[in-house]
Amino acid sequence: MPVVREFTLPDLGEGLTGAEVVRWMVEVGEVIAVDQPVVEVETAKAVVEVPCPYGGVVTARFGEVGEEIAVGAPLVTVAVAAAGGSTGTGSGPAGEAAADGAAAPGAANERPLVGYGVLESPKGGRRARVRIDGPAPAIAPAPAPAPAPAPAPAPAPAPAPAPAPAPVPEAARVVASAVVPVISPLVRRMAREHGLELARITGSGPDGLIMRADVQRALSEAVAPVPAAVADEEVVPLRGLRRTIAEKLTRSHQEIPAATCWVDADATGLMETRAQLNRAAGPKVSVLALLARICTAGLVRFPELNSSVENDGSGIRRHRAVHLGFAAQSDRGLVVPVIRDAHLLNTEQLGAELARLTESARAGTLTPAELTGGTFTLNNYGVFGVDGSTPILNHPEAAMLGVGRIAAKPWVHEGELAVRQVTQLSFTFDHRVCDGGTAGGFLRFVADCVEQPGMLLRQL
Repeated sequence: MPVVREFTLPDLGEGLTGAEVVRWMVEVGEVIAVDQPVVEVETAKAVVEVPCPYGGVVTARFGEVGEEIAVGAPLVTVAVAAAGGSTGTGSGPAGEAAADGAAAPGAANERPLVGYGVLESPKGGRRARVRIDGPAPAIAPAPAPAPAPAPAPAPAPAPAPAPAPAPVPEAARVVASAVVPVISPLVRRMAREHGLELARITGSGPDGLIMRADVQRALSEAVAPVPAAVADEEVVPLRGLRRTIAEKLTRSHQEIPAATCWVDADATGLMETRAQLNRAAGPKVSVLALLARICTAGLVRFPELNSSVENDGSGIRRHRAVHLGFAAQSDRGLVVPVIRDAHLLNTEQLGAELARLTESARAGTLTPAELTGGTFTLNNYGVFGVDGSTPILNHPEAAMLGVGRIAAKPWVHEGELAVRQVTQLSFTFDHRVCDGGTAGGFLRFVADCVEQPGMLLRQL
């Protein structure tokens, strides 16, 4: 008979203690393969799919969408075939799906969970689903076959007829259902963000696949007049990433005595240098990549800014490596991907990492490791068309450089009034790690490099 295995929420790393259920990817009674994702959860860092190390029939799920699950708490239970046995799915589509999940009986139906990320989907891009009728989710074994009737007396002994198997009770009958097309993650996210249940949407794609147009149609049909009494009010719950951002910014504002200084800089030289670099063969160089290279050079000169204060306030931890974070806007909100060991990369390599992590942020595929461990943040709020800002530090970091838009402005250049490309640089720092002289020295170094990019040659 099958053995029921309990799969708990594993430690997703970086000290996370729990995760919020975003979407269940399996149903009770569904046959799953080893390492098949069963649930999508949102941590404080990213949305990840959690694969189950057991293959068999899902007998129970724990937690509703939007509910917080603690690390170590049960997620699902799976009926795993014992050695030499089966989960009772028999032949047909459901049995074939079970076979896909375990190449050999017993140990093949369970495997230690290895890593997280994008996993291969079941064969053919489809998965079979079974339904267990009856009140209990556990798989009940079929009753033993009825004893054979005694043979009638006869002059000569006759072989006993083969025993007829007893009918399987209705409560344990397993029914294979139709295969379900795999829905695009973009379509699933779009439906989730607007509170739509995919089960209530009729798909227009092949085999009833739900397309983006189907979700848009459902949205237009769901629009209804808002009652006048509540038309001007809406309560948006703080959940998932939004709640994490709120908690982190609140902690930073309460714990860190931050100060900000700023300076206007003539970025004409920086833009001319970028144009020269991009006229040569090779990958294009972005302004953000040049600013990232300037920051790493500045932190070599002012290493006390690449630090953080201990949680108990007993000391200042100075980091040897520069793990450069940069603010990126995504559908989930503002995230800060981190370029590891940025001080070891040249401008072209920094540009490649910026492009890769920005694309991952937009696609929602950043891992927790790519969103944590930063020691200094570069914030380019100029992309929003604004000149200045006084940002809140990214706790527990001690400093952040902000860059405003680069715009044509009147500027005194070499004693004459001229139109130049000007930007505003702001620098926010933890006043516990340094005084104004250090902060001002760093900001002035950055401004000088923006105005005269040749100064970077001293740092190469």
